Amino acid sequence: MSRTMKSLIALLTVLALVAAACGSDDAVESNAAASDAPAPAEEPAEEPAAEPAEEPAEEPAEEPAEEPAEEPAEEVTVDELVARFDTNGDGTITIGVAAAGPRDDNGYYQSLVDFVETYSAENGWAAPIVSDNIGPAEAAQAMSDLAQQGVDILMVGASEIAEPLPDLTEQFPDIFWYCNCGAGFQELPGLAQALDWGAPIHYTAGAAMGAIMQEQGSTSAVFLGCCDINFEVEAYNATVLGIQSIDAAFTMEYVSTGDFQFDFDNAANATAALTNAQANGATLAYAYLGGATDPVGQLATDLGMAVFAAGPANVCDRDDGIAWTGAVVFDGGVYAATALELIVQGTLDEGITYSFPTEPGLNGALVCDPSEAVSAAADAAFGLVLSFDEALMGELGAISGAAYGG
Repeated sequence: MSRTMKSLIALLTVLALVAAACGSDDAVESNAAASDAPAPAEEPAEEPAAEPAEEPAEEPAEEPAEEPAEEPAEEVTVDELVARFDTNGDGTITIGVAAAGPRDDNGYYQSLVDFVETYSAENGWAAPIVSDNIGPAEAAQAMSDLAQQGVDILMVGASEIAEPLPDLTEQFPDIFWYCNCGAGFQELPGLAQALDWGAPIHYTAGAAMGAIMQEQGSTSAVFLGCCDINFEVEAYNATVLGIQSIDAAFTMEYVSTGDFQFDFDNAANATAALTNAQANGATLAYAYLGGATDPVGQLATDLGMAVFAAGPANVCDRDDGIAWTGAVVFDGGVYAATALELIVQGTLDEGITYSFPTEPGLNGALVCDPSEAVSAAADAAFGLVLSFDEALMGELGAISGAAYGG
C-alpha cells in the first residue's frame, strides 16, 4: 500500500470518528518534606512563661480556581453520516463521480476515483458509480443520468464539465453536489466546491525542475499539454517562472498534443512531441496530460529524461516501470478527502467555496529521492509562497490574470 493511500485511510478514519480531546490543570505539588531528626532529650520542667499575645492566624494561600475540563468533542459516527447524506433512504450512501477523463489514467482523474472507492469500502457504503470520459458537450446528459441512479453525493472532478451545474443542482436538490473545480466556478446555493490556485502550485514545481536541470547541465525542458486552455496557460507560465528563478537562461517549450479541445489523452501525439523535444535538446518533460500520462512517462524513461506527472501524489510509490522524477501535485483524491472532512465539520457546505492553500504535502512540487539542492530549491519556493512574498504574488497574479483574461 502506498504512503499516500495510507495517509488517505488515516484521514478517512478521522472523518468517521473525530477524536475527543480533554484538557486538565496541572496538580499543585507541595515542596515540604517530613523531618527524620530524633527528638531532643527531656529537660526539667519550668514555670510556664507568660503567653505572648495571640497573633492572627495566617490566611491560607488562595488556590487558583480550577478551570472546568474541556468538553469532549462530539463524535461523528458512520450512522450519523448516513443519516445526513442518505437522501433516498436506502440505509447506505452511494457516491457518484463525474470525471472528464478516463477513470484509469493513473493520474488526476483516477486519483479521485480511487479515493472514493476506498472511502466507501472503509465505511461499509455502497460501491460508487463512476461516469468517466465526459466531454463538455455531453456533460449535462451524463451527469443527469448519473444523478438518477440513486446517488447521495455527486462529485464533479473538473471545472471543464461544470457548466451544467446551475441547472442540475436545482433539478436534483436532494443530492449533495461537490465540485473540485480547480480554478473555480460560480457559487451556487446547491453546490459545495473547492478550488486551488494553479500559479503558485506550478511555481514551486518549476523551481524544483530548474534545480534538476541545473544538475543535469541542461537548459531545455518541454511542457506537453492539450490545446492552450486558460488553466494550461497559467500552469505553463508559472512553471517557467519557477524554472527561471533558478537560472534565467533556462527555457521550457509548450507543445499542444490534443486534436480537439480538452483532448488530454492523445498518446500518439504526446509521445511524438516528446521524441521531437528530446531530439531538440530537452532533458526534462512535464506531462500535463490525462490518459496520455503513462505513455509519456514510459517513453521519457526509455529516453533517459526526467519526467513529471500532473496531479497524482503517489507517483514515487508506484511500481509501474516508469522512473518518475516527481509530480506537480493537485491530487483529486487528496483534495476530496480534505473536502469531506470539512463537510463533516460543517466548514464546507453547499453554497460555500473553499480554497486549498499551496503547501508541502497537499499540493505543488513533489520530487522522488531529491538531492539536497533540489530539496532546498523546492523548500525556498514554498517558503516564498507561504510568506506571501509581495514580488512573487505580483508576478503570479499577473500570470493568472493574463491566462483568464483579467
